[in-house]
Amino acid sequence: MAIRPRKPARKYHILKPAGHFTARVQAVGPERFGVLCFDCAKARSKWMLANFYGAVLVPPQPVEHTRGHLDAMLDQVRQARTQHDLRDLIVAIERTGEYHRPLQRACRAAEFDTRLVHPFTSKQFRQPADPGNKTDDTDLAAIFRAAVNGFGLSETPLPDDYERLRLLIRHRRDLVFKASAVCCQVRELLHALMPGYAACFSELWSSAVALPLARCTGSAERLLRYDEIGLMRLMSKQGVTLRSSRATAILAWARMAPPAHPQVELLTQMLIHLDDDRLAKNRLISSLERQSAHLLARMPYIVLLVIPGINVVSAADVAGEMGPITHYANANGITGRAGLAPSRYQSDQVDRADGPLRRRANRRLRAVLTQSADNLITCNHYFKAKAMVWRGQGRDEHWMRVKVAKTFTRLLFAMVAGRQLFQHPCRQNDHYVLQKLMKFHQQCDTPMATLLADLNAASEQLPRSACAGEAQALRDRLAALERRKGPQPLADILPIVLARLGRMSIQSKESEGPGPS
Repeated sequence: MAIRPRKPARKYHILKPAGHFTARVQAVGPERFGVLCFDCAKARSKWMLANFYGAVLVPPQPVEHTRGHLDAMLDQVRQARTQHDLRDLIVAIERTGEYHRPLQRACRAAEFDTRLVHPFTSKQFRQPADPGNKTDDTDLAAIFRAAVNGFGLSETPLPDDYERLRLLIRHRRDLVFKASAVCCQVRELLHALMPGYAACFSELWSSAVALPLARCTGSAERLLRYDEIGLMRLMSKQGVTLRSSRATAILAWARMAPPAHPQVELLTQMLIHLDDDRLAKNRLISSLERQSAHLLARMPYIVLLVIPGINVVSAADVAGEMGPITHYANANGITGRAGLAPSRYQSDQVDRADGPLRRRANRRLRAVLTQSADNLITCNHYFKAKAMVWRGQGRDEHWMRVKVAKTFTRLLFAMVAGRQLFQHPCRQNDHYVLQKLMKFHQQCDTPMATLLADLNAASEQLPRSACAGEAQALRDRLAALERRKGPQPLADILPIVLARLGRMSIQSKESEGPGPS
């Protein structure tokens, strides 16, 4: 039996690795090393310049967030740097949502090493020195202390594609929450107008009949003015097909419906306005998903589609929140950033190593990973079976999702960083990347030119070992299309993608590397 090599002990850090600059201070001397601090607000900020020892070289003063004022401030910093012979300098800016970004961009454009201090960090450095006293000046002093102690962290700039994808998925997520709230309002109004009407449909929101018919009639009494043929004709004028059996069921409900709200006209207008808002949001969500898929097809994260339970939207969410895989040394770096690890309290002989999840983490990344875990438990046979066993053992639902998310991040890192389709029991039912991408675009009615471009781009991200399986799946799809009668636009583009896959299977690909050890 082979002995597994022992893992090296985790290195003990006093300073945060991303905030370490001790060697630079030693190279020029602490009195020649400057720290430029900013306490940001919406329209203006307060700043000061001090050396590493804390001697204030430029006292705290405000600066407006305008181009002229920022340029004047940077000129003043350069003059002070020359006057005090500062040979190196870092900028420490307190994070404030988006309001610190103008300062950050201006300092980066001036080629200063710009770092960010979390507000929680500056608060912890302020309270011991100035308890019960919070001013801009005390905040600046706390930002300085945080920066020189290694808590002014470098932020790696995102590539343009990843930044665009992150903005798209966050905007989509926000619209999904708003659309859900509108759906709740629509359902409440619908119940006030037509109590019990929604129960006539198994899927209210996907039904092509339910809401258009409610908008046209607005009450059970008005529905009873029509017979089955009349309802079918009414819906035909709206461009909707209503089956006779469905019309019979609706009329049966209308005869037994309880009394509704007396203000039918007003509530019907409100229902129409809210439903229009819902439809507009759904159209915008679909557009954002198409744009996200267009960017995802050009990223290595596209290979995640081979895992059953991960669709195009889920993969785009993961890619947008994570950023380039090169930002992570291993899979633990992903879960560590998301805070998917228990908090620990240890003092002397007391050691509580299995506390709740860490509170301070990237909450958006955590939400994406736990949502992916939910999808895997629901749709992936392997993880679904695992969840059934865990439930039998009395495991908590949150524990199961963290466990699946940890497994998923290991798979993700092996596949994306290694550029290989890592074999795992969760892939027993093979899913194909190009098939999933093609099906997504067909559901979104994407133009064929865009679909072809995305398929070609996705094929470039596939490892050589996957090309044969992808090509065979596309050949089977092409053969099925050729047996059908009538125009089939996909039959025109599939040979182009197959030719691309055939060319990739011969040529070498530099981007494919070995998997992680």
